[in-house]
Amino acid sequence: MTNTPVLPKKGQRNVLITSALPYVNNHPHLGNIVGSVLSADVFARFSRLRGHTTLYICGTDEYGTATETKAIEDGVTPKELCDKYHPLHAEVYRWFEIEFDIFGRTTTSQQTEIAQDIFLKLHKNGYMEEKTSTQPYCEQHSSFLADRFVEGECPRCGYDKARGDQCDRCGHLLDPFDLINPRCKLDGATPVPRETKHIHLLLDKLQPAIEEWSSKAIEDGAWSKNGRVITESWLKEGLQDRAITRDLKWGTPIPLPGYEDKVLYVWFDACIGYVSITANYTSEWEKWWRDPENVKLYQFLGKDNVPFHTVIFPGSQLGTGDKWTMLNHLSTTEYLTYENGKFSKSHGVGVFGNNARDTGVPPSVWRYYLLSSRPETGDTQFEWRTFILKNNSELLANLGNFVNRLIKFTNAKFESVVPEYNPDDVSDPIFSTFRDDINGLLKQYITDLEAVHLRSGLERAMAISARGNQFLSDNKLDNTLLAQSPGRANAVVNLGLNLVYLLASLISPYMPSTAQNMVEQLQTSLLPIHDVWDETALKGGHEIGKARYLFTRIGEKKEQEWREMYGGTQAERLKKEGEKAKKAAKKAKSKAAKNGGGGGGEVGRGVDNGGGGKEEKLLSKEVIDKLPPPPEEAVAVEKGMGQLNVAD
Repeated sequence: MTNTPVLPKKGQRNVLITSALPYVNNHPHLGNIVGSVLSADVFARFSRLRGHTTLYICGTDEYGTATETKAIEDGVTPKELCDKYHPLHAEVYRWFEIEFDIFGRTTTSQQTEIAQDIFLKLHKNGYMEEKTSTQPYCEQHSSFLADRFVEGECPRCGYDKARGDQCDRCGHLLDPFDLINPRCKLDGATPVPRETKHIHLLLDKLQPAIEEWSSKAIEDGAWSKNGRVITESWLKEGLQDRAITRDLKWGTPIPLPGYEDKVLYVWFDACIGYVSITANYTSEWEKWWRDPENVKLYQFLGKDNVPFHTVIFPGSQLGTGDKWTMLNHLSTTEYLTYENGKFSKSHGVGVFGNNARDTGVPPSVWRYYLLSSRPETGDTQFEWRTFILKNNSELLANLGNFVNRLIKFTNAKFESVVPEYNPDDVSDPIFSTFRDDINGLLKQYITDLEAVHLRSGLERAMAISARGNQFLSDNKLDNTLLAQSPGRANAVVNLGLNLVYLLASLISPYMPSTAQNMVEQLQTSLLPIHDVWDETALKGGHEIGKARYLFTRIGEKKEQEWREMYGGTQAERLKKEGEKAKKAAKKAKSKAAKNGGGGGGEVGRGVDNGGGGKEEKLLSKEVIDKLPPPPEEAVAVEKGMGQLNVAD
């Protein structure tokens, strides 16, 4: 955001925000986006507009088995995989208008230095112990298998593609030997048990300190219910020591002799990534991470990541004996499901970030839909029908209508100048009731956002817009009012435009480009969010710009089109697109043969003319550029066509 690092200020409210670090092995899907980075972005934008010193940290989680697995599947090194996907993640988040202060990486020297420092202090303080354990070993390719390299049937729910560390269906944490009919993910061989040495973090020894800290933090920070329940459940069951090293090559090196061929387990050092990414942002990182008296830490994540943020990372901080800024507020979400199924990066199910961009629907609409459906207290479902309905019936009919109606009227009847009005013209109780209603809703909005009730806050903002529409209707703003009661018309337009100005700030955390469009039409800049509405912020005599539409209607036919386009897995979609391209290539070859060869003209495609036959219709380059990539045999025929990049 700025070349000068944001640093906490004594005596002021300093807010440190993190969102769960996404694995770097694929494009993020919508569930990932709303559960962490988008939710954190809303709160960060709100916090800045409230005048708080705010730092928002995120980055890609690049070490660990998931990266090694994907790299092997793709035939590249882990580093090459990370170098490919980090910018792809960054581009998706840029498109969604996520405003990080830094979007970093965990594969840095700062990560190694800070993680090893924490490790050595825990080791020195007696919270680590070497143990011999039995781990799965693949005799087929002579290697120990990390948990994620083992797949099989979940003993709890029967899911036949459960991983050796966790079941994607029921969320239960697993040991590889818990699986029924386990198999090596790389070659399908049945793994055998074999002994290996590892360092264990003695969480049982840390439990009293973790319990003392968490009982206070849960209440003081008003954690989300699911975060509280999951944490208390772990503590009630009793913490067990867990191995924090793995037989891998890709990870943070272990600073102990005899462990040169092992690395830190990703669940131990991933949360340390928040600290190391801050250290990459500023050399004065300790001002954020070692000042609990002056810094409040807000963390955003899905419920499956709760124990790592509320038990393991805090336990590691406490075990070092150092002074740390620790978790204040935990905002966790349930699952966002996709059209009666579950999003899954590993299985390519659902809409991914790049797919959202490819629909042509603006980021603000996507942000609005996801945040209005944010799974705060229970699972919610992504549905194309609801997506279209929210755009047309809420954004367009409510907010878009209010803003466009007022600005158009001001352009046409007041030569784009905010009218002045006499206080006597607003003596009617309808005006005082209007002010009271707006301030009441504003107070609720601020309360919701401060408590990180993001979905409710968005509902309050839209309620303010709806109250604005009601205000215009109650006063019957039209040519007749202007002719018969010009003073009242002036007051209605003036107050209405000032409400648009307020709404721009309130909407900004949720739909930043829409808010920017609004203030550009008002020819001003965003206001801070104050406790009370300043109804005189836009003065009489201020000149505004020309009206522009904030939203456009989405046709109902798009529902089926998008459902078919993004149904199934990514692999299935690629297969369908490949088949389409193959058919197109055959038609092109046939046309070329019929015309006596393949000269350098445009490629014709058969288009149904509504009768019994087909008519040939030439496609423009703009349309051609949106076609899927052709298979190899079609390249010669379709040479020169733009290709659409599709996610792996």
